[in-house]
Order: sequence, then structure tokens, then C-alpha cells
Amino acid sequence: MARSVLGLDIGGANLKAAHSEGTARLVPFALWKTPQRLGEELRCVVTSMPRFDLLAVTMTGELCDCYESKRQGVHAILDAVEEAAPGAAIRVWRNDGRFVDMATARQTPLQVASANWLALATYAGRFALEGTALLLDIGSTTTDIVPLRNGKPTPRARTDPERLRSGELFYTGVRRTPLCAVLPGWGAAEIFATMLDVYLVLDAIAEDETDCGTADGRPSTKAAAHARLARMLCADFESCTEEERYNLAHCARHHQGVQIAAAVSEVMEQMSALPSTILTAGSGEFIAPPIVAACAELSGAKIVSLGAMLGPQIAQAGPAYAVAVLAAEEANAAV
Repeated sequence: MARSVLGLDIGGANLKAAHSEGTARLVPFALWKTPQRLGEELRCVVTSMPRFDLLAVTMTGELCDCYESKRQGVHAILDAVEEAAPGAAIRVWRNDGRFVDMATARQTPLQVASANWLALATYAGRFALEGTALLLDIGSTTTDIVPLRNGKPTPRARTDPERLRSGELFYTGVRRTPLCAVLPGWGAAEIFATMLDVYLVLDAIAEDETDCGTADGRPSTKAAAHARLARMLCADFESCTEEERYNLAHCARHHQGVQIAAAVSEVMEQMSALPSTILTAGSGEFIAPPIVAACAELSGAKIVSLGAMLGPQIAQAGPAYAVAVLAAEEANAAV
């Protein structure tokens, strides 16, 4: 009988779960604020999902500053997984493209740390089996730019520090990135607003009154986003106009797109050939088309949207779904 797998992607701001049969969910959770609650939060997520035979885990939350080191973070997260799913068979994904058992994961924490990008790239390779390709995964916090050849990831780097230097990890996203990081030297150098506010104002991200994970703790609504953008201008509703706030939002969107396009070009310069396929993914996939269009080298490339293929529910939990499918394929091949 085929084995079913639940995939978990444990980040610093969100917990993502996806079942190999297609169910997925995302739960906001500020790990750095209450790390002691991680096991409880994960248990709620796990018990809300369909039954499974195997748990597949990947993570990025070990970088949170509530941990003294990545090693400590990995161990704490693995402890929380075992607390959330006592007795479950667990496989942990590493940055060498392999699943290992919990004991091995604990012995190799720096290979376990922040390996979710490779899981998604490995899964996505089945949609670009011939020639060179590039995965552009734009998330809430970061953008991953991963080269592939004949369906296999061919990254120049594996760890986050190495990936930052190579340009394959670009630290910008559509929700959590401070606006002052996108527009350096222009406006207030304070975390008054984030890119979430830009895309709320521009109607690219839907309002959510229950989401208060914003720069000022007020809801993710268009009105509150306007107030946060006003503060970036060292102003408020009395001292700046709606037009000025919209201009700020358009400017920020443009600059973020230019920055990501430059990062894509930098990665392509190191590839053996220009990509014939561009795979787009992530919660910020909606900004990918103009970015791809801005790269003249990609004018003839085929664009494959993982979001369109998998649906929005699974797309928002892409790496969790990737480890679920990859672990299910491995387990079922061994039967």
C-alpha cells in the first residue's frame, strides 16, 4: 500500500504543512517571540491535517535570534517536532538533497539548516526535464534563485552564507521586508512599514483583519497600510496626500523588481547556458512576470508557474509539499 506523508516547513514567521495527497495550510507563528510554544503550535497543525504514515521535515526557523546558534535552533526545532508527533516515523531533509533519520539529523545540524529551497527545486525539476532552467521562488521574506539542468538542481552553494554570497539567496520578499531596505537612503530609516503595505495599497495582496504581523501591530488592511506608508514619509494623514503614498508604493514595487531582476542576471552569468525554462513559485509569485520580462536574456524562455499548476493552497506551502511528495516517492519506491 502506498504510504502517505505529511510535510512540514518550519520557518521563523510561518508554519507550513502539506499532505502528499494535496491538502495544505499555512499558520502564522512568530517563532522568535515564543519559541517555547513551537511544539504546541506544531501539534495543532499536525492534528488538523489528514492522517499520515510518515512525517517529512524541513526548516528555516533555526536562524531566529531566540537561539544562540543554528545548531541550537535545529535541535530545538527537532525536539518540538517530536513533541508534536510522538511516535511518528520522521524523515528530515538536508541540503545535500537527502532525507535522514532524526539521529543523523541531530548529528548534522548545519546540513539540516535552511534546506527547504533545495526541496522545492528538486520537486520542481520534474517540470523542466531537458536543458537548463531557473527556479525563481519569491516568498514573504526571501527570494531563492536556483539553477537546474535536465531536471536536477545545480546550485553553486548550499548553506545560507554561501548562497547569499553567490546571489542564489536574495533577502527580499513581498511581506516581511522593511520598506527602508528596498529604498535605502530615501524616506525614514525605520521599520515603519514593510513590503506587505506596498502590496496591500496596490491591491496585490488581500486584506486580512486577523493578521497583525505588521510593522506596527495593527491589522493587514489597506487603511492601516496607508498609515504605515505615511510614516515612511515622516508624515501622517494630515501631512501627506494619498497620491504621495501611492507614489511611494509604486516606487517601492519598481525598486524591488529591479533588485530581483539584477540578482537573477547575476546568477545567470554563472550558468553554463541561459535557461530555456523559468519556474516561478512562492507567495510572491505574482511579481515574477514583470521581473522575468525585465531580463532581456529570458525573452525566449518558457515560463512555468508552479502556483498555477498546484493551486494557491499548495503554492503557499511549496517546500512543505515538496518534502511530502519527495518522501512519499522515496518510501513507496522502497516498498
